[in-house]
Amino acid sequence: MLDIADELNRWLEEGRDFAVATVVAVSGSAPRGPGAALAVDAHGTAIGSVSGGCVEGAVYDLCTQALKEGQAVRERFGYSDEDAFAVGLTCGGVLDIVVTPIPADAPDRKTFQTALSAAARGEATALARVVRGPAKLLGRALAVRHDGSYEGDLGGRPSLDRAVVDETRSLLDAGRTGTFDISQDGSPCEPDLTVFVESSVPPPRMLVFGAIDFAAALVRIGKFLGYHVTVCDARPVFATRTRFPEADDIVVDWPHRYLRRARTDDRTVVCVLTHDAKFDVPLLETALRLPAAYIGAMGSRRTHEDRDRRLREAGLTDAELTRLHSPIGLDLGARTPEETALSIAAEIVAARHGGTGLPLSGSHLPIHHDRTDLQVNGNTSPALTAGVAPGGALSV
Repeated sequence: MLDIADELNRWLEEGRDFAVATVVAVSGSAPRGPGAALAVDAHGTAIGSVSGGCVEGAVYDLCTQALKEGQAVRERFGYSDEDAFAVGLTCGGVLDIVVTPIPADAPDRKTFQTALSAAARGEATALARVVRGPAKLLGRALAVRHDGSYEGDLGGRPSLDRAVVDETRSLLDAGRTGTFDISQDGSPCEPDLTVFVESSVPPPRMLVFGAIDFAAALVRIGKFLGYHVTVCDARPVFATRTRFPEADDIVVDWPHRYLRRARTDDRTVVCVLTHDAKFDVPLLETALRLPAAYIGAMGSRRTHEDRDRRLREAGLTDAELTRLHSPIGLDLGARTPEETALSIAAEIVAARHGGTGLPLSGSHLPIHHDRTDLQVNGNTSPALTAGVAPGGALSV
């Protein structure tokens, strides 16, 4: 439900009664993942989506019913992909949905408001809810902050609250949404509760080095994908707000010097578009030793070979160099800056989710999958490695 935090926070401020249906588990080719939400207020106004249209009507009815009865409910929609058309789930898959009523007098209303208002402000927060267990606990929630402070309770059991907060903070620190099982006394032994955690964290960062026309196109697509985008170039004549009106930040500095003081984490994307050794080598020498989700560098194959040699001479190891996607992007036959930006964005998405970069029409993998789906007996699926070129770049 944190994906519609802005609208729900406004509803809370307006004093509306409403119920929220949240996807807490999926299997098969379900169209939306855990955390997707549909909310319905007492006047019948609806916001959000749980399935892209397949079961919205049935879930809408569940929300209105839960709001009238004041009880949280859990329901499952869908069968196997083979039976999907029979139940109206044209995309197949199974959705487990928990519907939580939040009327004005709900005991958990302040808890939800704490989480929703923090998410709406862009602050790191998590909402932990019981989604499997005794009826009296179903839907009970804790709003957990990064520092471990929290709002709410799970039925007056301090030991359970503390244990759930500890587990929730682990997911929040990783920026992940997911579930864990726990017992009512807070121990992992004989778990009889499942807790669903939604994490809301500030947007991931995209650092674009090199204020060229390709960078302008990449900034636009980076913003479209939800990144906080920074453009950095040592040349003040090129690194201007006029050239990059959609960038969140524009920095005039030597790239490697800026990167050393910039904050990066496991969600950060670094795109090096300078393709000039005096900028590239010190920048990549720094980047490849920092946490980042993706590091890519533009240039011809000859440029890549020269850059690889220089980086090895600078002391980078094979393990560090395998993190580099170079030449940057997927082979889409791109020519224009916009097409090149699309190629880079496609590789970033593939790297994030473990995609192969291959046409879906020729793949036997699920359309919606994570990296874990590509593991076979502890090894990476051949479908993924088949498209990986030396240096870590996907080639199609």
